[in-house]
Amino acid sequence: MMYTFKSRVRYSEIDATGTLSLNGVINYMQDCSTFQSEDLGVGIEYLKSKHRAWLLNSWQIVIHRYPKLCEEIEIGTQAYDFSSMFGHRNFILRDSNNQVLAVANSLWILVDTITGHPVKIRKEDVDIYGSGQPLEMEYAGRKILLPKEMEEQNSFIVESYHIDTNNHVNNGQYVQMAMTCIPQQVTITQIRAEYKRQALLHDTIVPYVGKIENEYVVSLNDTNKKPYAVVSFLVSK
Repeated sequence: MMYTFKSRVRYSEIDATGTLSLNGVINYMQDCSTFQSEDLGVGIEYLKSKHRAWLLNSWQIVIHRYPKLCEEIEIGTQAYDFSSMFGHRNFILRDSNNQVLAVANSLWILVDTITGHPVKIRKEDVDIYGSGQPLEMEYAGRKILLPKEMEEQNSFIVESYHIDTNNHVNNGQYVQMAMTCIPQQVTITQIRAEYKRQALLHDTIVPYVGKIENEYVVSLNDTNKKPYAVVSFLVSK
């Protein structure tokens, strides 16, 4: 039950290398799931009327190649499992020759927006999405292990441009924050993100960074060292 849409890599989406940025990859995948929900009539306004929201719990995105400026691409997504309060969703990014550029796995939690607590998924919540087979990829665990030694970085304040319609920091923004803490010249081949708590407008975020071989791990913490999100970057050797 794959949902897809086509696009073309825009100048506003590329980085200094002239290819789609990692943030651009994430945005396309987030947009794809949003488009599907909106087209099926179970998008943002529908969920708001039901006092429900799907919150991302974790990402794993494996990137084989970053597409170039003006390159035609297709983005796809499908749900493949629902259980208790959790929904599992794959994403795929292809070029015009149907070659896989990136593939992703994600775990979502259905939340009551009044209580802030997870709620059990009902049949009517998910039947409309259908369920496909998991895409081929090397699936990593949800939990990200922290290196023993991590170095504190400069803190910063959550600004209004970090916030999305759920009134907390957008999933992609955490990755953007974490990317500023690692060397900029590296090529990222995989990111994993584990979302632990919601950071709100004007919260203070204190990053801690560690490295194990070719993996950088960034923990985005509050002032009491309690993490909002942990992001792992695998880089090419």
